Amino acid sequence: MRQVFGWSTLLGLALLPGLSLAAGKCERLVVTGSPDAPPYLWQDPENPKKLIGASADLLQHVAGQMGIKVDLLYAGKRSQALDEVRSGRMDMLADAPLTVTELESLDYIHPPLLENDYLVWTRKDSALVYNQAADLHGHSGAVSEKSRMTSEFASFAEQQLTLVRTPNLTQALQKLLLGEVEFVLAGRYSGLAAAQSLSMANDLIARDQPIDKPGLFLAVSHNSACNDPWLRGQLTKKMTELPASGLAEAALQRNIERWKSQQQQPVSTPKQ
Repeated sequence: MRQVFGWSTLLGLALLPGLSLAAGKCERLVVTGSPDAPPYLWQDPENPKKLIGASADLLQHVAGQMGIKVDLLYAGKRSQALDEVRSGRMDMLADAPLTVTELESLDYIHPPLLENDYLVWTRKDSALVYNQAADLHGHSGAVSEKSRMTSEFASFAEQQLTLVRTPNLTQALQKLLLGEVEFVLAGRYSGLAAAQSLSMANDLIARDQPIDKPGLFLAVSHNSACNDPWLRGQLTKKMTELPASGLAEAALQRNIERWKSQQQQPVSTPKQ
């Protein structure tokens, strides 16, 4: 159990006769995730120690209903964030892709906090016919190496598709606009945020049929002092209620505008 006050205070209180501390109720969660995945999560330019985005907003809302304080903190790049949570130094990932190997160190909360529909993006004048993944066979495409798709689709793509992997989504979309590839695989909202920030929105189109639908899960570390049945049960309940609330769509649209606004602002010295 973790309380807001320190361990020394806890030990002192424990010595007081007749005082019982509430068990099974975590009051504060330290959460991290991807620092560069707008509109879901990204590093706050005004406070680089924190993460902001749609995932952050939704988790803060849910945790507030549960009476839990959440600190969404930057822990480095994606692999470093995962290491912090695996170790228990941080309690939870806010945007974990479901992978079998991580079940050894993380408890995934079902259903996911958000679903990240991956779409096929093309130039508006493209003649590419796309109704299903197999239609992309024989065509050149690009995808950011930071993309996190389902393992099933990743296997299919490796065997059946011709994909150039770029360091980020911006470079993938630039290749598309320049005609170096015929399509880009990108998330519905991350693609929109990137296209708008690059002033490409009028030149590109996203095909309606998702090619993959990976979930972005809350994942609690096995080594977290907060990982108990009450927390997992309450989070599962909230995740089940969330889709019907309309909050996810609103949070995504709000954070696309937030991200776009930040890209248009001049670079300033971050607040410490």
